[in-house]
Amino acid sequence: MRNAPPKTNPNDPCWCDSGKKYKKCHQGRDLLRQLQGLDAEAPATPAAPLGFAPVRPGKIAPWRSVPAHIVKPDYSFSGKPQGARHKNLIKGPEQLARMRKACRAAREVLDEVCAAVRPGMTTDELDGLAHEGYIKRGGYPSTLNYHGFPKSVCTSVNEVICHGIPDSRVLLPGDIVNVDVTIYLDGMHGDCSATVAVGAIDEASAKLMAITRACLMLGIGTIKPGSLIRDIGRAIESHAHLHGYGVVRAFVGHGIGEMFHMDPQVPHYYDPAATFICRPGMTFTVEPMINQGTWKHDSWSDSWTAVTADKKRSAQYEHTILVTEQGVEVLTLADGEQQPFAF
Repeated sequence: MRNAPPKTNPNDPCWCDSGKKYKKCHQGRDLLRQLQGLDAEAPATPAAPLGFAPVRPGKIAPWRSVPAHIVKPDYSFSGKPQGARHKNLIKGPEQLARMRKACRAAREVLDEVCAAVRPGMTTDELDGLAHEGYIKRGGYPSTLNYHGFPKSVCTSVNEVICHGIPDSRVLLPGDIVNVDVTIYLDGMHGDCSATVAVGAIDEASAKLMAITRACLMLGIGTIKPGSLIRDIGRAIESHAHLHGYGVVRAFVGHGIGEMFHMDPQVPHYYDPAATFICRPGMTFTVEPMINQGTWKHDSWSDSWTAVTADKKRSAQYEHTILVTEQGVEVLTLADGEQQPFAF
């Protein structure tokens, strides 16, 4: 856990060297940390950029139970998914009907959780909301026990790139948090994510989120029958680099359907070797992770949580898409949202 800064007069310069008065910078956050019991006297190290303290893990509660009547994926007990990643890439009408249902349910859960985000709640509370949303729709939380992951959703705060484990950490004003939702319903997985502001956020974080959303849609806009997977990464990387951002390379999009992760792999940077050809009936995710600084990452000791190497912030948005005869269909749009591309 993070140590608290030294006691500071509200009108003194803030301990983070931002140049602002303490009362206009970190005082509110420090008070919240004291409520969490993080009130030791030593200053935080290392200092995070832009005046933000680095995220530290909290306590992880036992994973939530799933009712017996919910149909579960093969790994729900063993933690080890079965099957070949390269099989059943082209889906027929019946499969696509189930795929659309799962993706619609995933987006509904995502919207419910994102709407609930506010300062003072924990990421474990977000996990509880997502878990209830899956069960209410008759689905299973795809992440739960996938290779041993202990929670029903991923919550990635500030410099956490992806795979953040929901825990007792309280969301603070000015944080950003990515909520990554996947549901297993009627034998199909539906996957989507969004990054949400926790209260008022700084201009740099708002810009990062906006550019990341734009990168997602630019990447999806390249998809059509006969296009190459590398075209997605080329469009994303070009736009991110235009704004001085790094594009994460260690984590990619993926094929999805009866399996949570399958072919193709979808890099969000330009990889000349990514020559996989898009064909009608394929479904996969596009989920760029865009960093304010370097594209490189570090990993926490929990073997899941990935953070930016320079501890600058990261944002991510994700859709599941279908390659159609005419182009691309986004399967995880919000209710009432129009398809952005002709299909």
